[in-house]
Amino acid sequence: MANNELAPPDGSAGWDWFDSPGAANPENLETDRQLSLAFARCFQDRDGDRVLAYLKATTTERVLGPGASDNVLRHLEGQRQLVAHIAALIQRGRDGG
Repeated sequence: MANNELAPPDGSAGWDWFDSPGAANPENLETDRQLSLAFARCFQDRDGDRVLAYLKATTTERVLGPGASDNVLRHLEGQRQLVAHIAALIQRGRDGG
């Protein structure tokens, strides 16, 4: 691997180390659970539903035209991934962590 490329922290090949902190390190499972529960609490009321609906409307439900540049597409895809991650944490917290 070239010096300017990111290497997995454990030295292995592949992308599995990006999955979740708990998957890479079982000692973090309790911290992951607490974080999921915290996200569920933050988004438990009507205001939380409004915020999440807004985030989804401006990212996952947004459609770009054929003239969108590569940079714009990549930027929006990053936003979509973050909103999807937040939604997954909320659901995991609602399911008990």
